[in-house]
Amino acid sequence: MFLASGTAGHGAELAPYMPLHTLGGVVVKSLSAEPWAGNPAPRVHPAPAGMLNAVGLQGEGVPHWCQHDLPKMEEVGATVVASIWGRTVSEYARAAELLRPVSDRLLAIEVNLSCPNLESRSAIFAHDSDLSANVVSAVRAELPATALWAKLSANTDRVTDIAGRVHEAGADAVTLINTMLGLMIDTSTRQPVLGNGGGGLSGRAIHPIAVRTVHDVRRAHPGLPIIGVGGVATGADVIELMLAGASFVQVGTATFADPRSGVKILRDAARRARRLGVTRWQELVNAAH
Repeated sequence: MFLASGTAGHGAELAPYMPLHTLGGVVVKSLSAEPWAGNPAPRVHPAPAGMLNAVGLQGEGVPHWCQHDLPKMEEVGATVVASIWGRTVSEYARAAELLRPVSDRLLAIEVNLSCPNLESRSAIFAHDSDLSANVVSAVRAELPATALWAKLSANTDRVTDIAGRVHEAGADAVTLINTMLGLMIDTSTRQPVLGNGGGGLSGRAIHPIAVRTVHDVRRAHPGLPIIGVGGVATGADVIELMLAGASFVQVGTATFADPRSGVKILRDAARRARRLGVTRWQELVNAAH
């Protein structure tokens, strides 16, 4: 069980609510090479069975994170996965290069590919197999010995093909899925509820999409490790993603409702697995296939 990127902060923010060292790891909020201000407010809004957000990947950048946030995570014994993003292939490569001095302190690096590419008329990296593969190749070149996870989007019907391409390009695993594109309009003002206009939908509403995506990618690529994420709120959700083909699961938006949800959901999954007669998590992985 991991805490998902974007919902667990940049460092050890959730340590007061749960023992982070008892989890498989914490995927920090995506980091860019340099500081980034993010999108205009308002940035989040409740949605039916979820949340719409357009925070815009605000952060202080990789150097600040390495100096200030990573040590705090290590102090509480958290296993750390860094997430990186960029607007160009070179920006991803630069973020990876800046992480090189601390790479041996990380379990893995998750490459967040759901970002607009300024070199290709703002096309989303994760919607294009060539763009996605180019980013992963560039990051792999900077970090030849570090485990890489490519976080992909289900906003495209090409996700199975893209999963195969990023694996060939150097990704050791894929994280499925990211938020789904959405828009909410205030009927009183007749304007979008978010300052950026549209945003990403997360939470319970997208869980069936995550299950379907994990299932389809597993069927297309039997040997590719998958980390499942999307609308996980109960132990049953964890087990469902594992049955579909996920070897590991991340909890995201649920932490906004209850910052202790990571540990609670892990315990619930363990109880449910015991009732099913499961003695090893691996017994559940791919069992729906």
